[in-house]
Amino acid sequence: MSEINYNKFKESLARLQERYNDYLAAQSRTELLPSDKESIQESCIQRFEICLDTSWKHLKKYLIEEMGLVDIPSSPNPIFRKAAASLVISDAELWIEFNKKRGDTSHDYCGDKAGGTFEIIPDFIKEAISLYETISGVKWQN
Repeated sequence: MSEINYNKFKESLARLQERYNDYLAAQSRTELLPSDKESIQESCIQRFEICLDTSWKHLKKYLIEEMGLVDIPSSPNPIFRKAAASLVISDAELWIEFNKKRGDTSHDYCGDKAGGTFEIIPDFIKEAISLYETISGVKWQN
């Protein structure tokens, strides 16, 4: 078995978690303008996009290099289905929904799309931590 370096996944997840915590803390800060809070929210969405991309790419490496699976697709949704079938993740449809939300906001940060994506970030963080722990074998610490 090979040794996969999970540092990029870990760092992207840590940055997302930090930005989300910053957003939560900013809600009670009266000195911030609404545009400041919106900027923090947009940063969270960008971090979500990066982390989701990093997670599925590391998941693909894990399925190939650690589990020895062959014929692994090159796009996220089929990888999520393979991972669920291999019991690496518990719910492929949840990860597919995360990916859909990522696509909704990849070039558009306004209105319902950004809000809908932002709402799923706490669930994504929880699922991404679980994935990180499963594929890396390391307990999450942040």
